[in-house]
Amino acid sequence: MRKLNRYIGRTVAGAICLVLLVIVGIDLLSVLIEELKEIRGDYTFVSVLKYVALVAPGALYEYLPFAALVGCLAGLGALASSSELVVMRAAGISTYRLVLAVIKPTLLITALGLLVAEYVAPAAQQIAESQRAIALQKVASVHSRHGMWHREGKQFMHFNAVQPNGVLYGVSIYAFDEQRQLVNSSYAERAYFSGSQWTLEDVSAVSLSDKGAVQQRHSELPWDTELSPELLNILVLDPADLSISGLWRYASYLKKQGLNAGDYELAFWNKLLQPATILGMVFVAISFIFGPLRNVTMGFRVFVGVMVGIVFSTLQDILGPSSLVYGFDPILASIAPIAICFAVGVLLMARRT
Repeated sequence: MRKLNRYIGRTVAGAICLVLLVIVGIDLLSVLIEELKEIRGDYTFVSVLKYVALVAPGALYEYLPFAALVGCLAGLGALASSSELVVMRAAGISTYRLVLAVIKPTLLITALGLLVAEYVAPAAQQIAESQRAIALQKVASVHSRHGMWHREGKQFMHFNAVQPNGVLYGVSIYAFDEQRQLVNSSYAERAYFSGSQWTLEDVSAVSLSDKGAVQQRHSELPWDTELSPELLNILVLDPADLSISGLWRYASYLKKQGLNAGDYELAFWNKLLQPATILGMVFVAISFIFGPLRNVTMGFRVFVGVMVGIVFSTLQDILGPSSLVYGFDPILASIAPIAICFAVGVLLMARRT
């Protein structure tokens, strides 16, 4: 039975990895084409290739559920097409043991994916975004899509580039009063974090009042903010690119500031429940192979897998924003598609038996 488990595991795991490489390859190709449009100044073709290589781990984890679905359909479908599953069943191997043989390699791939998502992908994505922003920071401004915005209390901040070691470039700070009137704006060429204090360098500040505007220049100026280099490392990334622990920390920080943390809470639950998503997809694939897709071609199985993956992704895309708009708990938006996958799988397996 161990040899049989290893054989099924190798077949399914190989199919999942192959599908994952194909999907990620196509996605990275589109990223490469998009980034080539941004080449200017210090952002060269070599920089673009580095950027694409660094965002690859995040893409691997993002497409893992879809690859698990299509890969299981392809791997088990190949065994079904060669009648190997029929021979296994005829030899007395139960459906439960076959399902378990498929789940084991999937759990291993899921565990590796979690390690990549928690420790590799966020760090690589952060380096990619940081290097890209620094190369483009000379052309970045508050009107550009480069750089990033952040709000803290009554202050709005824009950073052209953020380095992981606590160095900022092109820092714009806008302070407002209770009537939402601009009272102060400042721009610093650079900011660095030392000890427990931020320092702004080459600062140009303008204070506004009823009497007019007063401009001052400073070579260095202390900057009082609750932002830390760790939080800035999180801020530089989109919610979907953060680690699970990073999402939790930043969502807590936003709540402390009285800001809406719905996007980060939704991303947190989606990532935390990603293993359940993968298992749900695999269970659907298994139920299809033992149920309605026993005797169809490989191409049709892949087509069904793609369609199911699109439906699942669309359902997530609808429920996620809906939870933010209508105010229900984001965890419900994350659990609902997974529950539907398991329900469909159980229904199809029950009908077969």
